[in-house]
Amino acid sequence: MGVSLVVTSLLYYNIGEEAKKEYAMPTEYEKMIAGDFYKPSDPELRALAAKSRENQMAFNAEPDRLKRAEIVKSWFGSTGENVAMNPQFVTDYGVNIHIGENFYSNWNLTMLDVCPITIGDNAMIGPNCQFLTPLHPLDPTERNSGLEYGAPITIGDNFWAGGGVTILPGVTLGNNVVAGAGAVVTKSFGDNVVLGGNPARVIKEIPVKKD
Repeated sequence: MGVSLVVTSLLYYNIGEEAKKEYAMPTEYEKMIAGDFYKPSDPELRALAAKSRENQMAFNAEPDRLKRAEIVKSWFGSTGENVAMNPQFVTDYGVNIHIGENFYSNWNLTMLDVCPITIGDNAMIGPNCQFLTPLHPLDPTERNSGLEYGAPITIGDNFWAGGGVTILPGVTLGNNVVAGAGAVVTKSFGDNVVLGGNPARVIKEIPVKKD
Protein backbone atom coordinates (compact mmCIF):
# COMPACT_ATOMS: atom_id res chain seq x y z
CA MET A 1 0.00 0.00 0.00
CA GLY A 2 2.83 2.34 0.91
CA VAL A 3 4.76 1.56 -2.31
CA SER A 4 1.63 2.07 -4.42
CA LEU A 5 1.06 5.45 -2.82
CA VAL A 6 4.65 6.51 -3.50
CA VAL A 7 4.44 5.41 -7.16
CA THR A 8 1.12 7.22 -7.61
CA SER A 9 2.56 10.35 -6.06
CA LEU A 10 5.61 10.23 -8.33
CA LEU A 11 3.45 9.78 -11.43
CA TYR A 12 1.26 12.69 -10.37
CA TYR A 13 4.31 14.86 -9.76
CA ASN A 14 5.81 14.05 -13.18
CA ILE A 15 2.54 14.66 -14.98
CA GLY A 16 2.17 17.91 -13.10
CA GLU A 17 5.60 19.09 -14.19
CA GLU A 18 4.91 18.27 -17.85
CA ALA A 19 1.59 20.07 -17.65
CA LYS A 20 3.36 23.09 -16.19
CA LYS A 21 5.75 23.12 -19.15
CA GLU A 22 2.96 22.71 -21.68
CA TYR A 23 0.69 25.33 -20.18
CA ALA A 24 3.32 27.67 -18.73
CA MET A 25 2.56 31.37 -18.90
CA PRO A 26 4.48 33.05 -21.74
CA THR A 27 7.45 35.18 -20.80
CA GLU A 28 7.38 38.93 -21.35
CA TYR A 29 9.73 38.42 -24.29
CA GLU A 30 7.37 35.87 -25.83
CA LYS A 31 4.44 38.25 -25.33
CA MET A 32 6.43 41.06 -26.92
CA ILE A 33 7.39 39.32 -30.15
CA ALA A 34 3.86 37.89 -30.46
CA GLY A 35 2.42 41.42 -30.47
CA ASP A 36 0.69 41.07 -27.09
CA PHE A 37 0.81 43.54 -24.22
CA TYR A 38 4.08 43.18 -22.32
CA LYS A 39 6.09 44.95 -19.62
CA PRO A 40 9.32 46.49 -20.96
CA SER A 41 10.59 46.71 -17.36
CA ASP A 42 10.87 42.91 -17.23
CA PRO A 43 14.41 41.86 -16.12
CA GLU A 44 14.95 39.60 -19.15
CA LEU A 45 14.04 42.41 -21.53
CA ARG A 46 16.17 44.93 -19.65
CA ALA A 47 19.14 42.56 -19.93
CA LEU A 48 18.55 42.14 -23.68
CA ALA A 49 18.31 45.91 -24.10
CA ALA A 50 21.54 46.41 -22.14
CA LYS A 51 23.36 43.92 -24.36
CA SER A 52 21.95 45.68 -27.41
CA ARG A 53 23.32 49.02 -26.19
CA GLU A 54 26.77 47.43 -25.85
CA ASN A 55 26.57 46.15 -29.42
CA GLN A 56 25.36 49.53 -30.68
CA MET A 57 28.26 51.31 -29.03
CA ALA A 58 30.75 48.85 -30.52
CA PHE A 59 29.15 49.06 -33.97
CA ASN A 60 28.90 52.84 -34.10
CA ALA A 61 32.47 53.31 -32.86
CA GLU A 62 33.96 50.84 -35.36
CA PRO A 63 35.52 52.58 -38.42
CA ASP A 64 36.10 49.36 -40.37
CA ARG A 65 33.03 48.32 -42.40
CA LEU A 66 33.98 44.63 -42.40
CA LYS A 67 34.30 44.57 -38.62
CA ARG A 68 30.94 46.35 -38.35
CA ALA A 69 29.45 43.61 -40.53
CA GLU A 70 30.82 40.93 -38.20
CA ILE A 71 29.25 42.66 -35.20
CA VAL A 72 25.88 42.65 -36.99
CA LYS A 73 26.17 38.98 -37.98
CA SER A 74 26.81 37.93 -34.38
CA TRP A 75 24.05 40.20 -33.05
CA PHE A 76 20.99 40.10 -35.34
CA GLY A 77 18.52 37.23 -35.43
CA SER A 78 19.76 36.30 -38.91
CA THR A 79 21.65 37.90 -41.80
CA GLY A 80 23.03 37.14 -45.22
CA GLU A 81 26.75 36.87 -45.80
CA ASN A 82 27.08 40.24 -47.54
CA VAL A 83 26.10 43.04 -45.14
CA ALA A 84 27.17 46.69 -45.32
CA MET A 85 25.83 49.15 -42.76
CA ASN A 86 26.96 52.65 -41.92
CA PRO A 87 26.74 54.25 -38.47
CA GLN A 88 24.84 55.58 -36.60
CA PHE A 89 22.60 52.58 -36.04
CA VAL A 90 19.90 52.46 -33.32
CA THR A 91 17.76 49.52 -32.24
CA ASP A 92 15.92 48.16 -29.21
CA TYR A 93 17.21 44.58 -29.14
CA GLY A 94 18.68 43.63 -32.52
CA VAL A 95 17.95 39.94 -31.99
CA ASN A 96 14.53 40.35 -33.64
CA ILE A 97 15.98 41.73 -36.89
CA HIS A 98 16.31 39.40 -39.88
CA ILE A 99 17.96 40.67 -43.08
CA GLY A 100 18.74 38.83 -46.29
CA GLU A 101 21.72 38.72 -48.62
CA ASN A 102 23.24 41.95 -50.00
CA PHE A 103 21.85 44.30 -47.37
CA TYR A 104 23.03 47.92 -47.49
CA SER A 105 22.05 50.79 -45.22
CA ASN A 106 23.27 54.37 -45.30
CA TRP A 107 23.74 56.68 -42.31
CA ASN A 108 21.44 56.88 -39.26
CA LEU A 109 19.27 53.79 -39.59
CA THR A 110 16.73 53.13 -36.82
CA MET A 111 15.15 49.67 -36.44
CA LEU A 112 13.02 49.35 -33.31
CA ASP A 113 12.43 45.62 -33.07
CA VAL A 114 10.03 44.83 -30.24
CA CYS A 115 8.44 42.63 -32.91
CA PRO A 116 10.35 40.98 -35.75
CA ILE A 117 11.65 43.10 -38.62
CA THR A 118 12.27 40.91 -41.66
CA ILE A 119 13.76 42.23 -44.91
CA GLY A 120 14.61 40.06 -47.92
CA ASP A 121 17.59 40.02 -50.27
CA ASN A 122 19.12 43.01 -52.10
CA ALA A 123 17.82 45.79 -49.84
CA MET A 124 19.10 49.35 -50.25
CA ILE A 125 18.23 51.67 -47.37
CA GLY A 126 18.84 55.41 -47.69
CA PRO A 127 19.93 57.73 -44.87
CA ASN A 128 17.74 58.55 -41.88
CA CYS A 129 15.26 55.71 -42.41
CA GLN A 130 13.12 54.26 -39.63
CA PHE A 131 11.53 50.83 -39.21
CA LEU A 132 9.24 51.06 -36.19
CA THR A 133 7.41 48.09 -34.65
CA PRO A 134 6.46 49.48 -31.17
CA LEU A 135 2.93 50.60 -30.31
CA HIS A 136 1.31 52.10 -27.21
CA PRO A 137 -2.30 51.81 -26.00
CA LEU A 138 -4.63 54.63 -27.00
CA ASP A 139 -6.35 54.46 -23.63
CA PRO A 140 -4.39 56.79 -21.30
CA THR A 141 -4.82 54.57 -18.24
CA GLU A 142 -3.38 51.56 -20.05
CA ARG A 143 -0.64 53.68 -21.61
CA ASN A 144 0.37 55.19 -18.26
CA SER A 145 0.54 51.71 -16.72
CA GLY A 146 3.68 51.07 -18.76
CA LEU A 147 2.22 48.34 -20.94
CA GLU A 148 3.39 48.28 -24.56
CA TYR A 149 2.82 46.10 -27.62
CA GLY A 150 3.91 46.01 -31.23
CA ALA A 151 3.38 44.62 -34.73
CA PRO A 152 5.96 43.09 -37.08
CA ILE A 153 7.36 44.57 -40.29
CA THR A 154 7.93 42.21 -43.23
CA ILE A 155 9.49 43.29 -46.53
CA GLY A 156 10.31 41.19 -49.60
CA ASP A 157 13.32 41.14 -51.92
CA ASN A 158 14.78 44.07 -53.86
CA PHE A 159 13.53 46.81 -51.54
CA TRP A 160 14.84 50.34 -52.04
CA ALA A 161 14.07 53.06 -49.50
CA GLY A 162 15.03 56.65 -50.27
CA GLY A 163 16.21 59.05 -47.58
CA GLY A 164 13.96 59.62 -44.59
CA VAL A 165 11.51 56.76 -45.24
CA THR A 166 9.46 55.58 -42.24
CA ILE A 167 7.87 52.12 -42.11
CA LEU A 168 5.23 51.84 -39.38
CA PRO A 169 4.13 48.82 -37.28
CA GLY A 170 2.33 45.97 -38.99
CA VAL A 171 3.37 46.85 -42.55
CA THR A 172 4.07 44.10 -45.08
CA LEU A 173 5.59 44.97 -48.45
CA GLY A 174 6.05 42.63 -51.39
CA ASN A 175 9.01 42.20 -53.73
CA ASN A 176 10.51 44.98 -55.85
CA VAL A 177 9.08 47.86 -53.82
CA VAL A 178 10.57 51.37 -53.94
CA ALA A 179 9.67 53.88 -51.21
CA GLY A 180 10.46 57.43 -52.29
CA ALA A 181 12.28 59.89 -50.04
CA GLY A 182 10.21 60.95 -47.04
CA ALA A 183 7.48 58.36 -47.56
CA VAL A 184 5.59 57.31 -44.43
CA VAL A 185 4.30 53.80 -45.05
CA THR A 186 1.29 53.15 -42.83
CA LYS A 187 -0.25 50.12 -44.56
CA SER A 188 0.74 47.09 -46.61
CA PHE A 189 1.36 46.94 -50.37
CA GLY A 190 2.11 44.18 -52.86
CA ASP A 191 4.86 43.68 -55.44
CA ASN A 192 6.37 46.01 -58.04
CA VAL A 193 5.25 49.43 -56.85
CA VAL A 194 6.75 52.84 -56.14
CA LEU A 195 5.37 54.43 -52.96
CA GLY A 196 5.43 58.07 -52.00
CA GLY A 197 3.84 60.61 -49.69
CA ASN A 198 2.43 60.72 -46.17
CA PRO A 199 0.58 58.48 -45.84
CA ALA A 200 2.30 56.59 -48.64
CA ARG A 201 0.30 55.58 -51.69
CA VAL A 202 1.16 53.90 -54.99
CA ILE A 203 2.47 56.53 -57.38
CA LYS A 204 3.78 54.15 -60.02
CA GLU A 205 3.84 50.49 -60.94
CA ILE A 206 7.16 48.92 -61.89
CA PRO A 207 7.28 46.83 -65.07
CA VAL A 208 9.61 43.98 -64.09
CA LYS A 209 11.74 42.47 -66.84
CA LYS A 210 11.47 38.70 -67.15
CA ASP A 211 14.64 36.63 -67.36
